[in-house]
Amino acid sequence: MKAVVKTEVGFDNMVYKEVEEPKAERDLVKIKIAYSGICGTDLHAFRGEYGSTKPPVILGHEFSGIVTEVGPDVKNIKVGDRVTSETTFTTCGHCSMCASKDYNLCGNRQGIGTQINGSMAEYVVSREESVHVLPDNVSLLSASLTEPLACGVHAVIEKGNVQPGDICVVFGAGAIGQMVAQVAKGCGATVIMAGLTNDAERFKIAKECGIDVTVDQMTQDLKSIVMEMTNNEGADKCFECSGAVVAANTALDLCRRKGTVVQMGVFSKSKVEICTDWILHKEINYVGSRSQKPSSWVKALELMADGKVVPEKTAKNFVTLENWRDGFDRMAKGEGAKWVITIDEELE
Repeated sequence: MKAVVKTEVGFDNMVYKEVEEPKAERDLVKIKIAYSGICGTDLHAFRGEYGSTKPPVILGHEFSGIVTEVGPDVKNIKVGDRVTSETTFTTCGHCSMCASKDYNLCGNRQGIGTQINGSMAEYVVSREESVHVLPDNVSLLSASLTEPLACGVHAVIEKGNVQPGDICVVFGAGAIGQMVAQVAKGCGATVIMAGLTNDAERFKIAKECGIDVTVDQMTQDLKSIVMEMTNNEGADKCFECSGAVVAANTALDLCRRKGTVVQMGVFSKSKVEICTDWILHKEINYVGSRSQKPSSWVKALELMADGKVVPEKTAKNFVTLENWRDGFDRMAKGEGAKWVITIDEELE
């Protein structure tokens, strides 16, 4: 089969090549891929900035498709099922994080598209526990973006505890920012999305999805807008989804006393300068939100089934598997809201 492979560490070192098809052994489910999203962490892996990526490995962890084969130990998933999958492939199974199903925090976790071959290929295998059969009214295109939506659920609901009436600021207008904003809106919050001038197309998508206010920080004064909307108190919850240190510090500045800042974006360096004075003197809860966990996926699929979030609205840009590099390059330039690799759209 054809696949996009990160062949070794460092910048680029990625090729489109023929590789062996995976086999459905033990509790594994073999999935023929319809769509595979390009994630920001895939760009970090391309640049050699993402330490979790262990080449040689096929990238891709946002996907949907049709089951074509199941291993002998698979009990509930059937050939022909329309599915998506969590990114967890293996965990240690005995630590406290595994006991609570916080698989995203297991120190021995191996993930699809990072340590285990991923979805930028014609086929992928995933363990049955991680595979979710889709609701009938959820398209394969929307389902391919369940992973970023689940990340949004984890950040907004499970870590941020967003409540009706909260005023939230989302930093970053890319796919994760869009998902976070939509989940927060679904929780009854007023949502402000902050970005840059080149986010004009993304702002338009956000407004189409019901986001209350979009702010171009290069031409508008975000702080004055937030303060006017909050009676000079500051935002209740801020979500840093861009991976920019300046955005994290702006979030701490705009967050109200005893408010919450959730860090989702991955910085290009592991050690950065954060304004800890604001955390201290305003008693801000500065919280990390890493990826997603099983409960996040259940809620994400529920939100899609109920029509409260429709991820495919953010998917405006497509490339073929063979032309993956064009998608990476244009996403890196900030074009579009979400880039998706179309592998077999006839499965839809």
